[in-house]
Amino acid sequence: MLQTPKYSIELLAPARNASTAIAAINNGADAVYIGASTHGARAAAGNSVADIAGVCDYAHRFDARVYVTVNTLVYESELRAVERLIGELYAAGVDALIVQDLSLLRMNLPPIALHASTQCDIRTPEKARFYESLGFSQLVLPRELTLDEISQMRRAVKVPLEGFVHGALCVSYSGDCRASLLNGGRSANRGECAQICRLPFDLTDGNGKVVMAGKHLLSLRDLNRLDVLGDLIDAGISSLKIEGRLKDEAYVKNIVSAYDRELRRLGVARTSSGVVERTFTPDPERSFNRGFTRHFLTTANPATSTLASFDSPKSLGPEIATVVSVRGKRLTVKDLAAPLANGDGLAFVSPAGTVGFRVNRFEPPSTILTAEVVGALKPGLRLHRSFDKAFVDSLTPATAAVRFIPLKLTLRRVGDSILLEQPDGAAASIVFAKAEPAKTPQAEARKRVIAKLGDTPYRLEELTDRLGDEFIPASVLTGLRREFVAALDASRRCRFERPLRLSENPDAQWPEGNSLDFHANVANSLAEKVYRDHGVSGPIEPAWETSLPTPGQHRVMTTRYCLRREMGACLKTPAGRTLAEPLTLSSPNLAAPLRLQFDCANCRCHVITESSINNAK
Repeated sequence: MLQTPKYSIELLAPARNASTAIAAINNGADAVYIGASTHGARAAAGNSVADIAGVCDYAHRFDARVYVTVNTLVYESELRAVERLIGELYAAGVDALIVQDLSLLRMNLPPIALHASTQCDIRTPEKARFYESLGFSQLVLPRELTLDEISQMRRAVKVPLEGFVHGALCVSYSGDCRASLLNGGRSANRGECAQICRLPFDLTDGNGKVVMAGKHLLSLRDLNRLDVLGDLIDAGISSLKIEGRLKDEAYVKNIVSAYDRELRRLGVARTSSGVVERTFTPDPERSFNRGFTRHFLTTANPATSTLASFDSPKSLGPEIATVVSVRGKRLTVKDLAAPLANGDGLAFVSPAGTVGFRVNRFEPPSTILTAEVVGALKPGLRLHRSFDKAFVDSLTPATAAVRFIPLKLTLRRVGDSILLEQPDGAAASIVFAKAEPAKTPQAEARKRVIAKLGDTPYRLEELTDRLGDEFIPASVLTGLRREFVAALDASRRCRFERPLRLSENPDAQWPEGNSLDFHANVANSLAEKVYRDHGVSGPIEPAWETSLPTPGQHRVMTTRYCLRREMGACLKTPAGRTLAEPLTLSSPNLAAPLRLQFDCANCRCHVITESSINNAK
């Protein structure tokens, strides 16, 4: 069996902007990923190079890493601009890029480390070995893999593996979804996904019968693997990734804290330094979620009704009460699961969809006043708390989570100087001739001065004072402390090493045939050259973003999620034979219906549609 190394664990957090990135680090993230000004897979979450430089400076204080997403396809006309952008990001201190387009391998770039994005769709050990051979130093695996499949990947490569642990799920394999592109021209591979999978659909069988109407049949629940982190780590994942570059700070603080706390409970070695103190108890149930699933982690064939959320693509939150009566803006409830607060958000599911409203005032024990009349509210409805104001308020203060590096220092005399030092670390000294003995004990007073570390990331945990009864003025100790902090900062900066890009193996061969179709997402001449250099001598079909297919039916998604199985109508069971083929999903929001094609031999579902646009970039 091929042996691969075990790595320290990295908790990788999303950041829509610099403020969120710093919040993630303060709450325990070992690394953050953030979008650049262009070419990130969330077009609405771009950031300036200057802002990213500030994040790098802050993160590196705690040995935390900053990864920038440049993980969309790059058009031919954009190659030089992307090249310049990456040079600026490297100068800003960025530790690695998360990328999809292989054109970067042929650009004139600084030696910045490259991570293969989930958009690269690395489903097989063979493809993982190929990306490793190209010089990628971390591989982001598809969300769909089981523990056994992750273990196979771990045995196949030596570089670290990154896996998702929390957040929204794409129903399609990432990087291989073109539903949004062919139904309106918004490409997921360009960061513009229209989230077609979250729409309500009517399901029609082969007899023309509408089996289900107005249901969110492709909308998956959110991922939550908090209780199986040990299993993921044992399988070979070392970078645990939280999804959510469009999420707000409260979400990031809560979810990062929940995973940081669990990793500390497990006692695993981490890639960054520092300790987090919190004034709140993290709880993923109290942040945005569509209900939770482990996805396919523990089985390739999960039980029915465990993956999707048919009734709503929105965050409902936990059930909180049952409506007893409604009189205009006043309603009474019963079975209240927890106290409500003014400003809470409540929600319920009606035949027309999810309805949300705010609590304008709560009058204990059971009366709710709303700002306006809420249509469709009626007795018997179960209410969910979709926004927990008191909990969000507990996350808001800057002191809600404080990250610091604990120090154990020694204060002693060396000749005519006083030395403040960290064992096996930084030290500073200041000249001060030995003074007369003090009339009162000095140790506590000296500790108070040394402990005034202000806005630095350090906190004095222990001071071994060997100065005895000497009297040292506070001004002298203050100067010594400042010198020590400067020395410690310099020492930590010197020890911090940015990873460099790994070398490319020129003899590596593309493992999936002699030609490429549109699934390879080749959008420019440099990406094509990479494949040519690695054994592809046959035709290379361009990405649909640059050259749309001919009119007709086309496969726009491949998914491990099976609607039949989710409904309890798998074709391998008697119940499946009662649901006539073909199955079609239609929505007034789409120009063309989606036809489902089931590959039962491989337990996959293909989504087929007709192109509704006739232009390309």
